[in-house]
Amino acid sequence: MFNSTSCDVIAEYLPDKLRIPFHSVSRLEREHITELRLNSGRGAALIFPDKVMYLTNCGLTANPANTATIIVSPADIEAVVNSLSHFSIHSCGEQLREGVFVLRGGIRVGLSGRYGNDGTLSDITGLNFRISRNILGCGEAAYSILRENNCGILICGGVNSGKTTMLRDLCRLTGNSQKTVLVDERNEIAFTENGKIHNDVGNLTNVLSGCTRAKGIISAVRTLSPDYIFCDEISTEEDSAAIIGGFGCGVNFCATVHAENFRQMCNRPVMKYLLKKGVFGYAVMLKNGGKVGEIEEIRRLGDDF
Repeated sequence: MFNSTSCDVIAEYLPDKLRIPFHSVSRLEREHITELRLNSGRGAALIFPDKVMYLTNCGLTANPANTATIIVSPADIEAVVNSLSHFSIHSCGEQLREGVFVLRGGIRVGLSGRYGNDGTLSDITGLNFRISRNILGCGEAAYSILRENNCGILICGGVNSGKTTMLRDLCRLTGNSQKTVLVDERNEIAFTENGKIHNDVGNLTNVLSGCTRAKGIISAVRTLSPDYIFCDEISTEEDSAAIIGGFGCGVNFCATVHAENFRQMCNRPVMKYLLKKGVFGYAVMLKNGGKVGEIEEIRRLGDDF
């Protein structure tokens, strides 16, 4: 999905006060937006890799105190939430517990507000639309390594560096020639809906969504005979145990991990264990603050962990 299409999807959920100026943002600028952030009582903000801009009725401004800046009201937040829930907020218990909606194409909408005693969000005060992209070809360098070495790949980077974007494209490339399973916990990589996979993740790729990474990995190994398993944002001991189990059965893994640099990644306890076990052959470090999916470094992961 190109960024302009993602912006069109987001616009469908906005009230006119926000939708019309959002639609008026130039195509060139829309290609670089990473997030739309709406917080009650504050300016409607567009996040770019290198700057923050605010919506006005006559373009963008870098100054949130500009009198022309569009201020998001509680009524605006309520209108967007009603659109996200199709005017049935009480039927969206899972989304309110997780604090996220996933829209067409894998666009993720994070919620902020007050968690009640039942563990669900209410009094929602903020919404964060994260732009989803398909950048065909951004995974080719990683795929060349995977194909030549028949090994697992770890994609590392900070917020908005393009980890998920690269993982999606690498899955597409791998899944066109290898038996592949994508464990898409939040349904934001492949985006399956009504029995259809909307994003291209490879002809041979089976998609498991709506389950935890650990459960999906275990299920995939038992029932889908994968050569490769893909998953996003490994972070827990349960993830690690499932990956080690699958690796012991001969499955290679491609995954992402949040880390600003190589040293930070290696210092994470879960990653230390997986690196020591030799699960991943190479790490692809993405450039923070650069273009989405821009590679800063590719490292071979040896036996010295």
